[in-house]
Amino acid sequence: MARILFLEPFYGGSHKQLIDLLLENFNAEEYDLFTIPAKKWHWCARMSALHFAERIPTAHRYNTLFCSSVLNLSELIGIRPDLVRCRKVIYFHENQLCYPVRDVKQRDVQYGINQITACMSADIVLFNSWYNLRSFLESISTFLNIVPNMSFKALREKIAPKCDVLYFPILFRNIPTRSMEQEAAKQKPLHIIWPHRWEHDKNPQQLVDALLTLQEKGVNFQVSILGERFETIPECFLNLQDRLQGKVINFGPLSKEEYHKTLVDGDVVLSTALHEFYGVAMLEAVYSGCVPLAPNRLVYPELYPKDKLFNTTAQLVKQLYNWCRNQALFRRHRDAFFSEIKLDIYSSEELVPKFVSLIRKEST
Repeated sequence: MARILFLEPFYGGSHKQLIDLLLENFNAEEYDLFTIPAKKWHWCARMSALHFAERIPTAHRYNTLFCSSVLNLSELIGIRPDLVRCRKVIYFHENQLCYPVRDVKQRDVQYGINQITACMSADIVLFNSWYNLRSFLESISTFLNIVPNMSFKALREKIAPKCDVLYFPILFRNIPTRSMEQEAAKQKPLHIIWPHRWEHDKNPQQLVDALLTLQEKGVNFQVSILGERFETIPECFLNLQDRLQGKVINFGPLSKEEYHKTLVDGDVVLSTALHEFYGVAMLEAVYSGCVPLAPNRLVYPELYPKDKLFNTTAQLVKQLYNWCRNQALFRRHRDAFFSEIKLDIYSSEELVPKFVSLIRKEST
């Protein structure tokens, strides 16, 4: 009978990647898995505890429960007190205390409250970056101060000892890298890649502002705007291909094969994000040989050196302009960056055994 219970209330994207990767390292008889498709995130966050409570068998021998922070773990434990004795491990891909919203008044605080109470119910709380961990802990008091007629003491102090960081494991072995021959043969404009979801929290406006300013300066470049797009695209992307006069060579999501080919062909991978707790797409592009440029905020100072971070659009444009105008300068920056960067600490080979060891610890 299974001793490990895996619950994923949002089984898609990086959440699915993590679960699938971990389960490759367990025998089928060791675990039970229950999931909900990755659609309508808000309903998954609100209702997954009740959904799982009705499906998890009442006759079981589980002693470890692993879930993501989309699940209201405290609610599940309240409905199913038989799971209290499990060692409960929760993984934070993001945190709702710091998730950006267009209007603060529109924030649904229930999602953040659910994550705080889930941490109170858990035994081990894992985050995918130190930025994610710190921003969560540092926001607890401020977040709860909005609650009228109630006070909450020392919740951070109760949660913090349970917390640790395990980076999200990336399957670098499935990502192609460029050869020295490919690099030496390049005789083309600087190729900039923006590999993010087409939503406001990835700040597409700053990307557009930078590209149009770069074009006004008269230097040549190519750009691939990749990532998931939706029915309503950002207004700033409308007619962008025409405005950039043939410089956009990819516009929208690609097949995995074409996506990887584009990464290998790229020179710079760019983020303009207002929200990023880890940044898998950026790290994958770096592994393929792209030099990162990212905002000097969020998780990025944890991952990349200071000279690959920018504070303003003007700084971003200046760096890109210098590289577009002087490819020899870019190659020196690229060679120096790749002589220093260490990517092994983000690899599945390095990280998956740590996840497996932690989950199996009391499951035999």
